Amino acid sequence: MGKKTIHVSDFSGTVLPTDDEVVRVVVLEHPDLVTGPVQLEISPTEVEGIDDAALDVAVVEIYDPQGDGEPRRVVLTASEFDAMSTETPMAQLLRTAERVRPPKARKTAEKIDYGTVEHAGKPHRGRVTDEEATLVRERLDEVNKRLADAGLRQIDPADPEHAARYGFPTPAAPTPTSPDAVSTPDPAGEPTPATQATPA
Repeated sequence: MGKKTIHVSDFSGTVLPTDDEVVRVVVLEHPDLVTGPVQLEISPTEVEGIDDAALDVAVVEIYDPQGDGEPRRVVLTASEFDAMSTETPMAQLLRTAERVRPPKARKTAEKIDYGTVEHAGKPHRGRVTDEEATLVRERLDEVNKRLADAGLRQIDPADPEHAARYGFPTPAAPTPTSPDAVSTPDPAGEPTPATQATPA
């Protein structure tokens, strides 16, 4: 059995037959709003009423030295605010007043997740997670191609440092070039030259 959602205007209770007739309105501030912004659903006709009732307002922040250090934001009609300037017309006062530069947004470094195919294997100072090490081992060719395309060093499983960092099998220690060469210690503690086994 299917389900059908029926939208009703929060203003008038009128049924809104189609989704195209549902307009979402978010109330950001209101004297009776105490728990933060809320959303309402109304009809396009009711939205026109909001547009018609819109006011020209002035939004000001008051920095009161007798306050707690935080500015107070006040919204009032533009005409009421204009009337407060009795010496100079408000329009002229605003044109010549000192500009206030908005505070610069503090840029925060984006945290890179090296446990993803996009970033696994890139050089970084942090600890290599199990997820990153597994990706590097299982998709080494893909990781190295991406590193090469980015101009970064590639990962060599035969490199002891890379092997330890990403969990590759540790490369075997090199063996002597001549297995017949035997070095015997001198009784006095000095090494003696290696002797070669002579064929029978």
